[in-house]
Amino acid sequence: MTAPYRQSALQDAVMAAPDPELRAVASPAFGATSDPKALAEIARQVRIKIVKTIAKARLGHVGGDLSVTDILTTLYFGVLDIDPANPAKPNRDRFILSKGHCAAAFYSVLSLRGFFDPEAVDTFMQPLAALNGHPNRRKIPGVEANTGPLGHGLPIGVGAAVGAKLAGQDWRTFVVLGDGELQEGSNWEAAMTAGHRKLANLTAIVDRNRFQQGAGTEATNTLEPLADRFRAFGWDVTDIDGHDTAALLEVLAAPGTDKPRAVIAKTYKGRGVSFMEDRVEWHHKVPSAEQVEIALKELSK
Repeated sequence: MTAPYRQSALQDAVMAAPDPELRAVASPAFGATSDPKALAEIARQVRIKIVKTIAKARLGHVGGDLSVTDILTTLYFGVLDIDPANPAKPNRDRFILSKGHCAAAFYSVLSLRGFFDPEAVDTFMQPLAALNGHPNRRKIPGVEANTGPLGHGLPIGVGAAVGAKLAGQDWRTFVVLGDGELQEGSNWEAAMTAGHRKLANLTAIVDRNRFQQGAGTEATNTLEPLADRFRAFGWDVTDIDGHDTAALLEVLAAPGTDKPRAVIAKTYKGRGVSFMEDRVEWHHKVPSAEQVEIALKELSK
C-alpha cells in the first residue's frame, strides 16, 4: 500500500518546481469569491481570453472551452481549497480536467487565478511552450495530471480520492469530463469503483454540451438516461444549468453525503458567441479575424 504515497510525493515534488517561466504572481487578476455575479464577470473575462488565445495560436477547441468556462471559473474562484503561491500544498483540493483538449480555458483560469502570469497564455501551442494543447503537470503549476487521451481523468480522480481516504485526509477531488468521453468504458469502470468505495470526497462534473467532434453525442453513441446510469453505479446525481454560477456554486460547494457526486452540467458549445453557440462545427475550429472581432464585441457587452 506504500506505492501510491511514493508516487504522490514525486508528483508534489515536480509541482513544487514547475517551469521557471511559470511562477505565481503576487497580485492575481481576480481573487477567490463567493459572489455569483463576480464569478459570472470573471467567466466573461475568461471567455475573452480564450478567444484571443485561440485566435493567436490558430489552434484550439474553442467550442468546448467556452462551454466549460463557467464550471472552471466557479471551481477555481469559488470552491477549490488551493493556493496559487503554493500549488503543491499537501492538503489542497485536487482538480483534474479529463477533457484535456480544452486547455485554453484551463490555462486562462489558472493564469487569472494567479498560478502564473496571464501574459504567458500568449505562448499557447507555440513550439516547445509549456502551455501545450494538453495540460502537463511537469511544466504547469496547478495541473495535477496530464490529460488528453479521453477516459483517463475519472480513473485518476478515483485513485486520488482513494488515496485521500487511506491517508485520513479531508481534501477533495473534482474531475471535469466531456460528455462524449463518457462513451469510453474506462469511465464506467471508475464510476463502479467509486460507488463501491463510497468515495464521498469525489465529485465528477460532466460538461453536457451534447456535442463531440463531428456529431451530437446521442447520434454517436447514446448516453441518456445519463443521470440514471450514474445512480445505478451508486452516485448522488444533480442536474444543473452549467452556465448558472449561483447554481454551480451552491452544488459544488455543498458538503457531500456518503456517496460520490455526479453533477451533470447542461451547457452549450461556444457559449457567449452567437455564431458558435450550440454548433457542432465549433468543436475544433479557429475563427477568422472578422469572427474574432465579432466574438470579442459580443463578449464585451
